[in-house]
Amino acid sequence: MNDTAPPISDDELHAFIDGQLEPGRASAVEKHLNNHADDAAKVAAYLLQRDTLRAAFADIAAEPVPEYLNPRAMRQDLIARRNMWRIAASVLVAFGMGGGGGWLLHGRMAPSTATITLLAEEAVANHVVYTADRRRPTELGAEQRDDLARWVSNRIQHQVAPPDLTVAGYKYMGGRLAATEFGPAGMFMYQNDQGLRLTVFVRPVGDAPSKPQQIVGVGSMEGCAWIEKGIGYTVVATLPAAELKRVAAEIAGRPAAG
Repeated sequence: MNDTAPPISDDELHAFIDGQLEPGRASAVEKHLNNHADDAAKVAAYLLQRDTLRAAFADIAAEPVPEYLNPRAMRQDLIARRNMWRIAASVLVAFGMGGGGGWLLHGRMAPSTATITLLAEEAVANHVVYTADRRRPTELGAEQRDDLARWVSNRIQHQVAPPDLTVAGYKYMGGRLAATEFGPAGMFMYQNDQGLRLTVFVRPVGDAPSKPQQIVGVGSMEGCAWIEKGIGYTVVATLPAAELKRVAAEIAGRPAAG
């Protein structure tokens, strides 16, 4: 008799996020997340996204459902529109666009459309997961700085290196390769004398135009994000906005604005 528990599937990870996991599987999923950093990062990102959306639309969710969303009214509207959708679908097929290719692009934006908000969300999600780990927050330590720089640069196909933030009061701890929807990214971790951890998150953004440093709120945290020469940068820490800007300016090599 084989008592080996089945592997954790993506469906179970989503059920864990939604609170719909089958009884008895929660402990197995939690153990899996403790041992698989990439999946833990994905789950943390989805949880953060869920909570952020709930907070953003809390007022709307409390409003009465409008009449046009009444199931009977929606059914009547669906019947009225059915022929129109059939015609639209035939046009797409005629132009060779059928089969879901458009929806693939809809669900997964190209890196060139990267926004400051998206960069900050990715950075905060990884920051929350890894800075909370007191045993192994980084994949490569401070003594392996050059190795990490080569590793991350090769994976994201851009030359990057952990910035020196000694002047800003932060000692380099190490870093790791991080996961995003658009591929690998680099995360460099620092700590000040009070034990506060700060991360610098970098990933390529294709041909997205350069954007100035901006403070972006993500849930209960903030990040300072910007885009420069095809790379998106985000500084994340539980710090006031002015301090985040000061560190970001140190990285970018120019005075903080505002």
